[in-house]
Amino acid sequence: MNEHFNDIFVTTSCPTQQQLLDYVQGKLSAEEQHEVEMHLSDCELCSDALEGLAAIKDKEKIPGWIIEMKWSLLKKLHKRYRTRRKSENYISLAVIILCILFLLLALFWAYHFSIRH
Repeated sequence: MNEHFNDIFVTTSCPTQQQLLDYVQGKLSAEEQHEVEMHLSDCELCSDALEGLAAIKDKEKIPGWIIEMKWSLLKKLHKRYRTRRKSENYISLAVIILCILFLLLALFWAYHFSIRH
């Protein structure tokens, strides 16, 4: 995949997916649990994510689902990026063609007026 999308979920100060999952499953130490709770008090996104994780019954399947969702999102972003680049290429091509046409028209007019005089 494109380098632009490699670290889409990694560059935040939020707890990792595994930390949130461990929090829901009660696998964190008291200190780690406190750090997550402090973060949850300020971060609505993580609070919502934790609420969603807590509602899932088969918690052992969550990491696989997360990987699938990431790949799906990355594919969609990559497709959108390619589509945008294609349209940019078409615009550039249209501008080049218009410039060539104007140049040919200018040469035609210059030749036409040079023959008359």
